[in-house]
Amino acid sequence: MFLFVAVNALALDSIVTDSDKYKVLFENEKVRVLEYSDQPGEKTHQHHHPAFVLYALSAFERKITLPDGKIIMRNFKAGDVIYSEEQTHIGENVGQTPTHVIIVEMKLGEHGAVAQ
Repeated sequence: MFLFVAVNALALDSIVTDSDKYKVLFENEKVRVLEYSDQPGEKTHQHHHPAFVLYALSAFERKITLPDGKIIMRNFKAGDVIYSEEQTHIGENVGQTPTHVIIVEMKLGEHGAVAQ
C-alpha cells in the first residue's frame, strides 16, 4: 500500500507530468521553487501541488479544472502573488499571452506541518 501511495504521488508531481513546462530552480527539505511557462492554448496533465505561493512574472489567463470537475478562471497581472492550499488540477492557458510564473511549494514535516 505504501509503495502505491508513493508511486501515485510521484505520478502527480508536476515535474513528472509536465517536464516540458516546469523547471526546478531550487529545492531543499523545506521548499521547492519551480519556474513554469507555457504558450496560449497549452494545457497541463493532472498534477498535484502542496500548499504554494505563486508569483506572476507575466500577465496571463488560466482555466483550472479540479478533479471534481469544478472550474476556476484566473486572470493575473505581472507582479500578482497568491497563496493556495494544496491542490490537484489541470491548468490551461486560455488567454492570448504566455504564462510565466515562479511557484514556491511548501514541504510538509512531521505530523503534516510545514517544515520548520
